[in-house]
Amino acid sequence: MNTNVTTNNNALCELALKGLYFVDDPEVGLNVVDLGLIYELNFDEDAKKLDATMTLTSQFCPMGESITSNVLQSLTDAFQDWYINLHLTYEPAWDSSMISPEGKEFLGQ
Repeated sequence: MNTNVTTNNNALCELALKGLYFVDDPEVGLNVVDLGLIYELNFDEDAKKLDATMTLTSQFCPMGESITSNVLQSLTDAFQDWYINLHLTYEPAWDSSMISPEGKEFLGQ
């Protein structure tokens, strides 16, 4: 599991991340998890609510709407009867140090 993602429930976070590994940033060709775009996944099991916080590689990412839509769809698929609250933030700003070792290997870095 990606240790850069903050969560209050490791088991549910792992389930969420399994689907998010299939959501790519089309410009980079790497998934949003290994890119380090997913910051936080917090679960309220009683209320069936998932609060997700993510970023994009830049505020002006031309594929931003597509990426966030695909992240939301992935989380909705994984937690079908849950309310998903997806929050987009630019604090802290994304930089290449957030890419996982697997992602860096994929990108040849």
